[in-house]
This record gives sequence, C-alpha cells and structure tokens, in this order.
Amino acid sequence: MADSNFIDYVKIHCKSGSGGPGSAHFFRAKGVPNGGPDGGDGGKGGDIVLRGNAQLWTLLHLKYTKHVKAEPGKPGMDSRRSGAQGNDWVIEVPLGTVAKDAETGELITEVIQDGQRYVLLPGGRGGLGNENFKTSTYQAPDYAQPGEPFQEKWVVLELKVLADVGLVGLPNAGKSTLLASISAAKPAIADYPFTTIVPNLGVVKYRDYQSFVVADIPGIIEGAHLGKGLGLRFLRHIERNSILLFLIPVTSENIKKEYEMLLRELAEHNPELLEKQRILAISKMDMASEDDLKRLKKLKLDLPVLKISAATSAGLTELKDELWKQLQDSSN
Repeated sequence: MADSNFIDYVKIHCKSGSGGPGSAHFFRAKGVPNGGPDGGDGGKGGDIVLRGNAQLWTLLHLKYTKHVKAEPGKPGMDSRRSGAQGNDWVIEVPLGTVAKDAETGELITEVIQDGQRYVLLPGGRGGLGNENFKTSTYQAPDYAQPGEPFQEKWVVLELKVLADVGLVGLPNAGKSTLLASISAAKPAIADYPFTTIVPNLGVVKYRDYQSFVVADIPGIIEGAHLGKGLGLRFLRHIERNSILLFLIPVTSENIKKEYEMLLRELAEHNPELLEKQRILAISKMDMASEDDLKRLKKLKLDLPVLKISAATSAGLTELKDELWKQLQDSSN
C-alpha cells in the first residue's frame, strides 16, 4: 500500500440520535367516542459505535469523514405502537485504535480485538406515550414524554500498530533491510535517512509453524519526543510492542551513546516504555572494520546483544531464537 495511504490519526465529530417522542393519542372508533389513551412510546435514538476490524490496518477510510450522525428514533404511534429505533452508526477501526476526547485528551477506549464493540455516544431514550400515565384517578392523560436529546462530541482516533516486536533505531540503521530479510514484508529500502515514513509490519515464520509480528517503526532522532524528524507521529506505535529490538550499526561511532539516546527519547515520550523487554542487535556486521570490532569488544550493556548482518543473513537465526524466547517469557 502506498505510503500516503497510511493514516493513523483522524478527528471526527460524533452525534448520536435523539429519542423519538411518545404519542399522546386517544383511541377512537365507531361507538367508542371517548376511548382511553393508547399512545405508544418513541423509539430509541441510534448509537455511535466503534467496532474492531482485523481486516483494516489504517484509518484511511475515515480520512475524509469529519461528521458522523446516527439516526433519531421515530415517534410513538397510536394503538400502543412504539416508534422504530434509529439506526446506529458503526465506525469500523483497525485493531490497536485508541479513542480520546478531542477537547480534554481523556482516554475513552482502546479497540484491540476483532469484533469488539464500544458505544462512544449512546442514543437518547424514546419518550413514553400517554398510555403509560393512565391511573385510576387520571383516566385521560394528554401528556407524553419527549425523547431524550442526542449527545455530541469531537473524538480523536489514533492508531497504535499492534506487533510483538518493535524495531527501534536511528534513520538508516538497517531496520527495513532486516524486516525484509526475516519476513515477507517488502518495505522501501534506500541508503538515505527516512526511507521508512510509515510503520511496516512483517510476519516472521519461526520453527514448528509458529510466527510473530515485527513492526519497522520510522527512525527516531534526538529530540523526537519534541516532534523533531517524524517525532511524536510514530513514537506512539512503539507503545503496543511486547519487545523492543534496538538496531544500531556496527559502524556507529559510539554504540552505547546511541543506545542511551534512543532510550531517552522513549522515556521522554512515555516512561512506561522502559519497562518493556529490550534486545540490542548490532547490524551491518559485514561492513565492520578492525576499529569497529575493537570498539565492539569493549561494549558493556545490561541487555542481550546480538551481532547480525541482514545482507549475509549472519546471526539472523540466533536473533529469531532470542526474540521468540523473550516473547514466551513476556507472555508467561
């Protein structure tokens, strides 16, 4: 899918349906000039509903949807007939979508399961017809309730990609190349920063017909949490990942410093990201010089460190083994 078709943020004005008014009708028939009240109830207004759809991976279909409005309930009728309920407006969203109140920023709900439904705004209840107000002392009530009014608010929908493993690194660290090497994904690859401008997902096949999902997140740069580079637009996608796989090329002047900078950016965005399991892969080992190897021997970090080359496939089996092991540990 084209990069321009990846939409992960939309703002929509939602309006539920108002309830239908009850009827204040009286029964009339030949020979019954003064029949009692028989007004029916009004119908309930339609809801605004979010529903998870595993077949979607972007909010593209909502790009030009600025207003959604559920149908109002129909008025009550004579002969105690209730008005029809207004149709709901169902907003289909990909798994991993977060709904927030646009004015307060308050979290409303998260959609993470296929078919999951959440009522964003309930429709108004229908009003009671006059038949409901008849008593032994008040035989002819001419009053019927109006329906409850609609509700409305601006809602922000944000997509956070669902994946088991998130690739974290500077632009041009080789993340897309690695994803293409271990999965069937075909991300854009070129030798310049920000080739990847949308998250790419790849399913990695593992032993005994098992698999896990890896997300190539657009490169982080220093100051990303302040919006520099692609900044805040994509940092949120990392929040869903079970494991963070840091990718730093062996040709980096200071691997430890680069790793610590990436950690800082994640912590500034969301401190909870530091609680996730982490693995460091030293990439582009096929390009390592003698000086690079000497620096690598002195590297001391408190996390699993693997040496790989996506170009030659060296170390990729060991990397998949470690990722699978960590995923099993996190699930247990």
